[in-house]
Amino acid sequence: MLNMIKIYDILFEEFGHQQWWPAETPFEVVVGALLTQQTRWENVVVAITNLKAHGLMTPETLAKADIGLIEEYVHVTGFYKQKAERLSLISKHFVANPRILQKPVALLRKELLSLKGVGNETADSIVLYAANKPKFVIDAYTTRMLKCAGIEGTYCQLQELFESELPQNVELFKEYHALIVEYGKNFCNKKRCNECLLPVDS
Repeated sequence: MLNMIKIYDILFEEFGHQQWWPAETPFEVVVGALLTQQTRWENVVVAITNLKAHGLMTPETLAKADIGLIEEYVHVTGFYKQKAERLSLISKHFVANPRILQKPVALLRKELLSLKGVGNETADSIVLYAANKPKFVIDAYTTRMLKCAGIEGTYCQLQELFESELPQNVELFKEYHALIVEYGKNFCNKKRCNECLLPVDS
């Protein structure tokens, strides 16, 4: 069985501090979490830059924006019609519930999951990076890393694996998730399996 703390130490030694999630405000994290679905982060940066350039990076301004304009600004991220609609809906929800990010983890997560287009990974990214509350994010890289080590399960099962072995520390969760993403990009995406840093029988 993988030792989650040991894996963290290995990844941190290889890649160092990641300073992730790059955002100026909590709501920018929310926008990025929705836009990054099924696209590369580089495209999200372009879309966020577009939205910022037109003053649409607050819940209030985005909620009032013409949906066609939002589509134009986020077009680069793909599925732009869906994403524009979801951005409009979530921004309106944040306007109606300005203290949403201050809610306890379980209530916040449940509320986010009730919104259109928000699944487990997106909700947990918002909980962790926007609300600064401890919820470990499981993404495709994490699932792939664990599968290579012979560990498979549902999203919630894999999440429990990390949360049960790690201190409930927000900054640790952030850093760990970012390190897994960096590891996945550098090794898994480039098919460097023979150079794997992770001991299977930790």
